[in-house]
Amino acid sequence: MHTILKIPYFYRMILVTGGTGLVGSHLLYDLAKKGLPVRALKRAGSFPASVLRTFSFYCVNPDELFSRIEWVEGDIRDMASIEDALEGVDKVYHCAAIVSFNPKDRQEMLRVNVEGTANVVNACLLKNIQKLCHVSSIATLGRNSTRDLVTEETHWKTSPENSWYAISKYGAEREVWRGAEEGLNVVVVNPSLIIGPGDWNKGSIVVFRMASKGLKFYTSGKTGYVDVRDVSGAMTRLMDSEIQGERFILNGANLPFRTFFDLMHAQFGKPKAGIRVGSFLATLGWRVEKIRASLRGTEPVITKETAQAANYSYEFSSEKIKKAIGFEFIPMEQSVKEICAFYKKEMKTE
Repeated sequence: MHTILKIPYFYRMILVTGGTGLVGSHLLYDLAKKGLPVRALKRAGSFPASVLRTFSFYCVNPDELFSRIEWVEGDIRDMASIEDALEGVDKVYHCAAIVSFNPKDRQEMLRVNVEGTANVVNACLLKNIQKLCHVSSIATLGRNSTRDLVTEETHWKTSPENSWYAISKYGAEREVWRGAEEGLNVVVVNPSLIIGPGDWNKGSIVVFRMASKGLKFYTSGKTGYVDVRDVSGAMTRLMDSEIQGERFILNGANLPFRTFFDLMHAQFGKPKAGIRVGSFLATLGWRVEKIRASLRGTEPVITKETAQAANYSYEFSSEKIKKAIGFEFIPMEQSVKEICAFYKKEMKTE
């Protein structure tokens, strides 16, 4: 069992990259709530309204808590701006990344996810940062042909099942381990599919908006899910521990897609999805969607990569994090119920 520090020894400052994303905004909430000095990167000229929105889900005084965050303009693609942001910083949470399965985003995703992470690692080494927590993904873990339970020891393999997002996150994680070899104290988390309240029109949580209207179709695939609050909670506990040089899968539950849809439908009062979509229909679906999106000039809802993944089945083990720090995950039924409640409440106010 690892030795866990009881917390806060003296903090100078904590830096969060990707603070406006789903994970980053929840992490900022947790850090600000604890009264810790926190700084976050934002793009020039932007106002992080999404963070304030996240805070409003959990407290009655979001503005007061939001005001505790020191915002600095910067971009992880710009090494100089990262160095400036690291002045007076002890610890770094690296959450910034592009998540996309659209072919047109591949090059930018590689620049941000791989080159951007290399910049963060190099700046941390230069500034003698005490510890870095990197948000990776289960996408960087190997895929066994036997479909055994995936653990932290299931290493990456070149496979047609690897998406370009997975390739970019694998490249990013390699930069982090390279930094560890050069003397940087690091800890890596590999979350499964992250769910939580946020921008209902972006990322993995779009499915809640879709489920509120009723999903008629389902696929035979299976994957892992984790509540964003658990991701943030595990990250902060790992950073306040003596653990370093290790990776941890964060996975609350392994569920078939159909079961996950059923959980959401039960909360929204919608009938269960009843039409199974196999590989052939999935392939047809992404091709039709590509044409539709092209004609309308919009982003495709389904891509070749997401259609293929929808019929893959994987299960992920979170035993390592449970044993290392005694971590317990929010039950998935409770998580879905609370996220759906957030969604329904927000829709009433719009």
